[in-house]
Amino acid sequence: MTSAGIPQEKATVPAVPDPAAAVLYVCADRGTLMPGLAAERAKEEGHAFARRRGLTITEVVTDEFGELDPGRRAGWQRVRDLAEAGAIATVLVRWPAGIAPEGAHELRHREIAWLQELGVRVRYTWAPLASSNGETR
Repeated sequence: MTSAGIPQEKATVPAVPDPAAAVLYVCADRGTLMPGLAAERAKEEGHAFARRRGLTITEVVTDEFGELDPGRRAGWQRVRDLAEAGAIATVLVRWPAGIAPEGAHELRHREIAWLQELGVRVRYTWAPLASSNGETR
C-alpha cells in the first residue's frame, strides 16, 4: 500500500540464474549385465565436464530409461521446473538420446527449444560431443 492507501502492484521480475548453475540430467538404460553402470558413467562424466568448465551442479536429476516423451518423466519435469524458476543456466546431459531417443528426436528438439526460450543452454558431456558442444540438436 502507498501512503494514500492505494494498493501498490509489484512487478514480477524473471529470475536470472547464476551463469555457472547447472543441473545434471541422467536418463540411462539399466543394462542387464551391469545395472547402473551407464548412469554412474553419466554422473562421473557430468561432474568432470562441469569442473573443467567452471560450472556448479546444483542438482542431479535422474529418470528411468523407457518413456519416449521427456515431458512425461518426473525427473525431466523437475529440470523444467528449475529452468522456469531461473535456478539454472545449463542442463548437462550425456548425449541427445538422454533427452529423447533418435526415433523421437522431435520431442528432444521441442524440449531444447523451450529451454532456449528461457535462456537455458543444453550441453552434452560425452567426449565426442563435448568438444564441439553448443546446443546440439
